[in-house]
Amino acid sequence: MTSTLPTKPQPSASLYVGDLLGSVSEANLFEIFSNVGHIASIRVCRDHLTKRSLGYAYVNFLQAKDAERVLDTLNNTIIKGKPCRIMWCQRDPSVRKSGLGNIFIKNLDLSIGHKELYDTFSDFGNILSCKVALDENGHSKGFGFVHFENQESANRAIELVNDKLINNRRVYVGKFESKKERNLHKESSWTNVYIKDLSTDVTDKELLNNFGKYGIITSAMIMKNDDESSKGFGFVNFQSHEDALKAVIALNNTPLGKDQKIIKCGRAQKKNERESELKNKFKLLKMEQYNKYNGINLYIKNLEDEIQEEQLRKEFSNFGAIRSLKIMTDDKNNSRGFGFICFETPEEAHRAIAEMNNRPLPGYNKPLYVTFHEPREIRRQKLAQEQLQRKQNIRPPNIIPPGYSLPGYSYPSAVPTQYIFPPQIVRQPPPSRGWNYPPANQSVAVPRAHIRNPGTAVRNKTPVSEATRPSRGPMDMNLTMDQLTLHSQENQRLIIGEKLYVQVYKKEPKRAPKITGMLLDSGWSTEDLLILLQSEEKLMQKIEEAVTVLENSA
Repeated sequence: MTSTLPTKPQPSASLYVGDLLGSVSEANLFEIFSNVGHIASIRVCRDHLTKRSLGYAYVNFLQAKDAERVLDTLNNTIIKGKPCRIMWCQRDPSVRKSGLGNIFIKNLDLSIGHKELYDTFSDFGNILSCKVALDENGHSKGFGFVHFENQESANRAIELVNDKLINNRRVYVGKFESKKERNLHKESSWTNVYIKDLSTDVTDKELLNNFGKYGIITSAMIMKNDDESSKGFGFVNFQSHEDALKAVIALNNTPLGKDQKIIKCGRAQKKNERESELKNKFKLLKMEQYNKYNGINLYIKNLEDEIQEEQLRKEFSNFGAIRSLKIMTDDKNNSRGFGFICFETPEEAHRAIAEMNNRPLPGYNKPLYVTFHEPREIRRQKLAQEQLQRKQNIRPPNIIPPGYSLPGYSYPSAVPTQYIFPPQIVRQPPPSRGWNYPPANQSVAVPRAHIRNPGTAVRNKTPVSEATRPSRGPMDMNLTMDQLTLHSQENQRLIIGEKLYVQVYKKEPKRAPKITGMLLDSGWSTEDLLILLQSEEKLMQKIEEAVTVLENSA
């Protein structure tokens, strides 16, 4: 069979490029696709929080014929050791999610790849997408998917190829079902029963006799060790789902064997199904625990290594009765720097936060961070909502001096003029809000928000020399949250940003503007940025992470 791609004009000149490694950038795609057609824009889709690649991209061409040529010649091209999957960009999500025209193929010969699968099914109709599932090493998992333009082509492929030989292997071809549909189908059609807690004396024959009372059995087996001793569990497969269900209802939690040991039986599940079910149960249990202790359970971090639970209990017991207290430790029983305290009433918990947040314990220097405990999933949701709201409603302060640009997409300098990308691909610095970070050796005009004593009147903005500038030690420990709360949220970040810039400049003078911008635009709270400013070790770690991101995006 020969490969034939659709030749009819498409409504757009946009292509979807999938199955990409996380390291593939816009520049890599431009280098490959620009040799075949004139590109208007390229965008690798990334997670809006981590900025990591989601494994797919969109390539827009100036003309539809260029896009069609790319689809014809470059589909399944190896990019950084992994074949990519190219298809027409389908902007209507209802078409993608409907499943119409999508078929599933399993029991494929492991030598069959994307192209061979496409060649096999292309005679039945116009193919929108074709994919063989691969493992982490790039080897076939033995199954794949073909998405036809219409359901008629899919039905014809199922009728003519299902239960036929491909490369001397009999394959199954059927309608694609979503995970939700497959789960519903399993619940109403399973026939295999799993039995555990079996006595070692129970035999296959005894299992067959006991379960055979409820219907026709196709197989019954007790799993055994190498020495033929029983592992204590087995399987019975019925001919019909109804018989299997009757057997489970009748025999679950009943005695079996000479010692009348109580057995348990139910639908046989694959390992990933059991793990998923346990994971969901654990999540539900965590949410129940969270709802039970919501408003009284506190999370505390920035604990110094020497602090013991007795000391923490002594200080926090001043605010009310403590149900439980725990400092988290590692495998060697060393403090991990955070813990939890649960009070009896919400009033006691609120009082503890008001009194102890951003204050050190007696005899220690590091201020504590005290707040209500929230599960990781809720924190992630809140962070995503905050970032989305910030992007929609609030413009970040301009901390980039002239001549710099925010880290973003970059392209080779040899890109011809006709391939200039539109504004949404190249990030531009935000409009100035009246405050630019200068190099550290220049004088700076300090706005009202940056005066250390907020009660002092400022009649005019005059340059402040280095001699009169506020003290800047190795790390600024004088700035506190109490001082910051006297200013607006925007001015709080301006104050912290100016101090962060000075510290970052000492480590990375050339990249200081970009790194400072990345720190301020990371979505962290004002409290987290203040802690970063007060901890040289944590700041150095974040600077190194930012440098790695900038080098990878260069």
